[in-house]
Amino acid sequence: MTPRPSGDPGIGERIRARRLLRSWSIRYAASRAGISHATWSRIERGRQAADNRFTLADIATALDCAPAELTGVVVPAADRDVVAAHAEVHAIRQALVDVDLSEPGTRPPAPIAELARTVTLLDTLRQACDYAGAARLLPNLLRDLHTETAGPDREVALRMLCDVTFVASSVLRNLGRPADAWLGAERCRDAAEAADDLALRGYAAYARACAATACGSYQRGLTLAERAVDELRGHTGQPGIAEVLGSLLLTCALASRGRGRLDDSRAWSAEAAGLADRTGETSTMGLYFGPTNVAIWQIGIEADGGDPGRAAVIARATKPAAIPASFRQVFYYADTARALARLGGRDREAIRFLLTAERLAPQHVHTSALAHETTRALLDRSIRRAGGTELRGLAERLQITG
Repeated sequence: MTPRPSGDPGIGERIRARRLLRSWSIRYAASRAGISHATWSRIERGRQAADNRFTLADIATALDCAPAELTGVVVPAADRDVVAAHAEVHAIRQALVDVDLSEPGTRPPAPIAELARTVTLLDTLRQACDYAGAARLLPNLLRDLHTETAGPDREVALRMLCDVTFVASSVLRNLGRPADAWLGAERCRDAAEAADDLALRGYAAYARACAATACGSYQRGLTLAERAVDELRGHTGQPGIAEVLGSLLLTCALASRGRGRLDDSRAWSAEAAGLADRTGETSTMGLYFGPTNVAIWQIGIEADGGDPGRAAVIARATKPAAIPASFRQVFYYADTARALARLGGRDREAIRFLLTAERLAPQHVHTSALAHETTRALLDRSIRRAGGTELRGLAERLQITG
């Protein structure tokens, strides 16, 4: 099968273009990535979905580029909300550059109670994966809170600024802007250190580790998360520490697998699961750490780097509705779909899970390069097997042509 001409080239086409730019053979490029030349060839030709984040990181390293340069920034023109979210990225980036705590803010003071209400709204939009709504609020809110950190409500403003920069990093990461997400996470660290709060420092370390892994820098993400884990251990009796620690353990599991350390990854994951058994389901700091979230992370990690069959087994035993937030449920459905798509004879289930993910969080699915690639692979197989109209409808909404 030859790559389809499209206004939005697939990841395989971008990989091929970068390889040819360097005049490298597939065998040489694949040897640099540590994967078989057959796998590289199938990905380039669109015969294998490029929806494995660890493989993409290895290929990007081999080609001396960032994973985001291979996945591209997904902006389906038909989704006005996604277009609106991306239109705000530059303004968010500028605000993050401006909110330097070593400099005073430039905006007039705003009532702290009003800012608190806006912060609550922002987090509600983030949890619903309404990236457009959250993106519109972020620039002014960041600058207003920056101003308030020099006023009488400094401590409250710093905590809120930590939350808002965390959300900014999360939104930017999910919009396919990992480098901008790193800037947001750095500002989160600045606010946490200024607040001199252990839980917030761990929260900021989690943001930085997530941004680092999104950039494909798994070793950096692992280092950041491990350091924070060491700092938080022994303090789980303090409010919020156990939940932040658990989230960092999950990040260690992901980053270890990205480094090819499967046994280490599963050990970190098991430690997180043991902690979750003690905390139960929580909503602390919007992290939703608990048994269900641990299972959702395990599904994603196994789908990419371990065993997609194991991911499907974990998914079957998991009830995502235990977390009342779309931004976690959508990963359950999207990652399970990716696992099912890699198992023989499970395409119909994979399509059903993808459609459920889209119904829960359309902006997330429409901006996800991994969801795009899974849909491409399913569509190719569907065409060959006379697949159904539901998948073709999803492909049209994602602007994927067959």
